[in-house]
Amino acid sequence: MTATANPPPATGPRNRLGLGRDVYKGLPTTLCAGCGHNSITNHIIKALYESAVAPHQLAKMSGIGCSSKATAYFVESAYGLNAVHGRMPAITTGAKLADRDLIMVGVSGDGDTASIGLGQYCHLIRRNVDCTYIVEDNGVYGLTKGQFSATADLGSVQKKGQVNEFETIDIAALAVELGASFVARSFSGDGKQLVPLLRAALAHRGTAVLDVISPCVAFNDHEGSTKSYDYVKAHDTVLQEIDFLPARAEILVDYEPGSVTTVRFPDGSEVILRKVGPEHDPRDRLAALHLVQASRQAGQLVTGLLYVNPEMADLTAREHLPRMPLRDLGEAELRLSREQFADLMADWA
Repeated sequence: MTATANPPPATGPRNRLGLGRDVYKGLPTTLCAGCGHNSITNHIIKALYESAVAPHQLAKMSGIGCSSKATAYFVESAYGLNAVHGRMPAITTGAKLADRDLIMVGVSGDGDTASIGLGQYCHLIRRNVDCTYIVEDNGVYGLTKGQFSATADLGSVQKKGQVNEFETIDIAALAVELGASFVARSFSGDGKQLVPLLRAALAHRGTAVLDVISPCVAFNDHEGSTKSYDYVKAHDTVLQEIDFLPARAEILVDYEPGSVTTVRFPDGSEVILRKVGPEHDPRDRLAALHLVQASRQAGQLVTGLLYVNPEMADLTAREHLPRMPLRDLGEAELRLSREQFADLMADWA
């Protein structure tokens, strides 16, 4: 992990730290053009800039997958670490315990979180580790050609016509059930909603889970098309396996709280989004669970702040860690004095 205390000088408008938005940018994306993950990255950049997060205090954590590449695409001068697949929560916990002053932002995917990393996800929430946990949720394994992930809805159909016969693991509902102190869901194309949620998550003390629905544009071709991957592979002598993914326009939505909107994708599929209205009390845990399940039964994805408990102590407070980061403690602070050691041995005698 590396971080730079002196990022490049700002150009244009500056935040309250005197930093421009360009300071919060990273390397050029290598994801597909039009990918919802790229939209989320732009929203993260805006949220970090507007929240005036100091780059040298930011630790970007991720696992493996399309989503986990996102940490390279924002705040290049911050700390960053790609963990083993599904192990981002454990690395995040260790880093936060070592330096409680770090601002932890974890970016994961539905495969990285809801499959191989599900156990670690659950225990991060139980411990209420102070971090912003962003799940870029597209319901497929994008790096391995679009198989269903554990968050795919029951009855949903792949581009090849395969129907998902397994129950979904709802990341947001599970977080509420486990007692997460901040749970929200949004859509990658709704920056008007997502940016404020990200800023609230950054300000929250404890685990803040954001399940962000993010469409995968790489798998919009359909059976029967003579320009599909399958048709070309079946009718051509392939020297190298080369995929061409046409650019897609970014999918944007703008709708009022309490209302429902339908988002249609280029392949003809659609998702129905329902934005939480003022009648929902985000401090009511049972109401949050009911809202998620009722919306799912209605074929809708409810978005907004689902649940928050600002009174819950985070892990560093529960473990009574000193204000000085553990990584900065020296021998004088860590070693018992002769008197303390004598007292300890007397207690055991």
